[in-house]
Amino acid sequence: MLVAVVIYNIIILQTHSSLLDGFSKAPYPTDNLDRPGVLKDLKTMGSVSLFIFFVTLLVLARQNEYYCRLDFLWRDKFKRECEEIETMENLNRVLLENVLPAHVAEHFLGRNWKNEDLYHQSYESVCVMFASIPDFKEFYTESDVNKEGLECLRLLNEIIADFDELLSKPKFSGVEKIKTIGSTYMAATGLNVTPGPECAQEHDRQYMHIGTMVEFAFALVGKLDVINKHSFNDFRLRIGINHGPVIAGVIGAQKPQYDIWGNSVNVASRMETTGVLGKIQVTEETSRILSALGYMCSCRGIINVKGKGDLKTYFVHTEMSRSLSQGTVMP
Repeated sequence: MLVAVVIYNIIILQTHSSLLDGFSKAPYPTDNLDRPGVLKDLKTMGSVSLFIFFVTLLVLARQNEYYCRLDFLWRDKFKRECEEIETMENLNRVLLENVLPAHVAEHFLGRNWKNEDLYHQSYESVCVMFASIPDFKEFYTESDVNKEGLECLRLLNEIIADFDELLSKPKFSGVEKIKTIGSTYMAATGLNVTPGPECAQEHDRQYMHIGTMVEFAFALVGKLDVINKHSFNDFRLRIGINHGPVIAGVIGAQKPQYDIWGNSVNVASRMETTGVLGKIQVTEETSRILSALGYMCSCRGIINVKGKGDLKTYFVHTEMSRSLSQGTVMP
């Protein structure tokens, strides 16, 4: 741009020199308009004006460039901060969904809740399962050979981790892991269905989640068999299943814990503690629904259940004849 100004100035001075001299010598109407000193020379005045114009344009151009660069930096910073916020939100979502069920996590990720709010939900039909490894208590020892019990805990962690992997399968998407208590694994189905008459399921599908829970129990047994082959152990599961109304809720704000409560949960726990190794024990009502879903159940008899008195219980056969296509469900 400076070169253009110099060339333009030279051209004007060379080609219009006589014209500029003529204007410089022209008389003015009054003496008050006479230009003093160097300003009488239009050649000099034109060069100075052109230089001032050039400097002004240069300053404006630099100022515009500065603000454009600043705007770009702010936009880039804003974009990166938005990406970081989105990444943190996704990370928080993943971490929260690892602690809480997905539908409960959505409640806490929303903007219309307060820390003091107690999340709770009532369900009419939830299937609860307790699966324990009673042999692990005898297996666990603290000695120099197993690093004071560390190797035993490592094996238990491997077992629980393999159980958790089953939850990622599409057919077990409705299974929610509640918690582990020592070597006992607690899970439930029917919690991801919004309760209420407006969301009521069809009559022939309202108990399908109970079949899903039994299928998950079968998968746990199969997974433990694989672990036994690799670790040269002979662990066996003792499983208890029951269904009925429960209340689900989250306790705590800083470290939230999702859990379920109700008589159905207590009975499911009793089905496990009074069960038999390698078998799945269910209540009479649950066995009727499973039979209607195509599972084979055999009556164990009447047993005394702590806090519940005498109950007739059933064992679910792992060899079952499925008849879901016919799908008659007990009313």
